[in-house]
Amino acid sequence: MEQGNETTNWSQSVTGIVIRENKVLLARHTYGAGKGRLIVPGGYVNVGESPQEAVMREVMEETGIQVRPKEIIGIRFNQKDWYVAFLAEYISGDAVSDGMENSEVIWMDIEEALGREDVADLTKKLIECAVSGNYLSQIPYDGTTKYGPYTFYGAKKCDNN
Repeated sequence: MEQGNETTNWSQSVTGIVIRENKVLLARHTYGAGKGRLIVPGGYVNVGESPQEAVMREVMEETGIQVRPKEIIGIRFNQKDWYVAFLAEYISGDAVSDGMENSEVIWMDIEEALGREDVADLTKKLIECAVSGNYLSQIPYDGTTKYGPYTFYGAKKCDNN
């Protein structure tokens, strides 16, 4: 997230829950309500960027890890904004802090993360959702608008292909 960036859509944000070898990727936040807490990486969507593109960019910027967003494991929203949580597949890279938004980036055993007090509550809920196997998957859909094609995520049972 780049503060003051005029291309940032402040009402749309994403996160990626990256699990590899029974460990989850976490970053120790350096500001705001999450300061000092371990959270999953993520941030705001830029104007003209899809949520999938944003999660790939944000995870790379904050952690040095290249990911591919897969299923949606959760959505948080109110009348003002929304936040989409993707299960994200590890592609490559070494976990390193960006030195700004986080002070450390680590791979932590899932059970340890769920039991630690310095892991934010929402992060724990997202990890639990990620390992549950219950999530929304991308399903082929032909809808298009002047802004481009829609992407549809639904329950696996909705996909008749």
